[in-house]
Amino acid sequence: MRIALLSYRSKPHCGGQGVYVRHLSRELTNLGHRVEVFSGQPYPELDPGVELTKVPSLDLYREPDPFRVPRLGEFRDRVDVEEFLTMCTGGFPEPKTFSTRVARILRERVDDFDVVHDNQVLGYGMLEIEEMGLPLVTTLHHPITFDRRIDLAAAPWRRKLSLRRWYGFLRMQGKVARRARRILTPSQASKRDIVADFGVDPARLQVILLGVDDGFVPPTSPRVPGRILAMASADMPMKGIATLLEAFAKLRTERDVELLLVTKPQPGGRTEQLIDRLSIGDAVRFVHGVSDAELVELMGSAEVACVPSLYEGFSLPTAELMACATPLVASRAGAIPEVVGEDGECADLVTPGDVGELEAALAALLDDPERRRRMGRAGRRRVEEMFSWRAVAAATAAAYEETIEEYHASRGATDEETDADR
Repeated sequence: MRIALLSYRSKPHCGGQGVYVRHLSRELTNLGHRVEVFSGQPYPELDPGVELTKVPSLDLYREPDPFRVPRLGEFRDRVDVEEFLTMCTGGFPEPKTFSTRVARILRERVDDFDVVHDNQVLGYGMLEIEEMGLPLVTTLHHPITFDRRIDLAAAPWRRKLSLRRWYGFLRMQGKVARRARRILTPSQASKRDIVADFGVDPARLQVILLGVDDGFVPPTSPRVPGRILAMASADMPMKGIATLLEAFAKLRTERDVELLLVTKPQPGGRTEQLIDRLSIGDAVRFVHGVSDAELVELMGSAEVACVPSLYEGFSLPTAELMACATPLVASRAGAIPEVVGEDGECADLVTPGDVGELEAALAALLDDPERRRRMGRAGRRRVEEMFSWRAVAAATAAAYEETIEEYHASRGATDEETDADR
């Protein structure tokens, strides 16, 4: 098959969209399909054999100058103007403007592809693709309605209006999702939430678990005593980092521990402020911009890892930590229990946002080296049995074939009805 894989941003190494695009495109290619990725900035890192077509935006949120004002010469068309004005009025324009741009490109290349795969763009431009003659499959990792609820609950009253404006793109995503022919999602939790929050017909949803890259393996060097590791977008309330920091501060009063946060904090943001208030700056370290190999080494260096999220649609870092045989304390939130299992063999599950419960679980695991070893082995075994990118690609390719067949059958029926009306 000839596959067009669309992603409005595909940040390498972190962020589910970039990881998904890279590994799925590689394994589809290994299965003999031709994959061309269409992405806005930040562009993905792709493996040999996978083509990349860049769909440049104004890149208004790039580091180190997010919310930048472009030079006049950077504006190419009305879509760029729309993107900038939406940002200026507090909205998030990228899904809509990317969908407009990529639909325009695909209109000139309809004969080049058998199927188009939308990786959670869900912009209005996606609705044009099937009208052009191309079957469309959509991946929805989880509905961003959860991010909005958690952010609004954590925000001071003066910021709630601007947050509602920022999340305004969700109305569009809900409309597009309800019209999607087939939606792939990585967990039963996400499926339930998509049905509940977006009103999507459950018959159009298919669960395909995500995979873990073969490079995530148990360490060959000893783990660092007292090291706790977490991977998260530090200044997003949904990731639960504030709960972890408060629990860590309590642990720090009784034992020699360090916390490694694999993330880039917002300078002066809520995470740095909380670290200062808790007086734990000497024991908390941030790591970012690492390679895949360095990330695996970091994951394998911790005695315990923590996933304190308030919600996850799947949580790839959780599965990657299990692949590294790193014992886990994780929130009983969203799809995390599906990933780790609820029997306690691979992770201790705690109530999201409960500082005391998280502290007690971390302390108990740090004090029990034999249980840590058993938990690490069980996590590694679960990943080997359940989470393979090759299996993800095979299941996704089967979904493509079914969608292509359904699409052409429905088009044929429509053509027959049109002929009969004549």
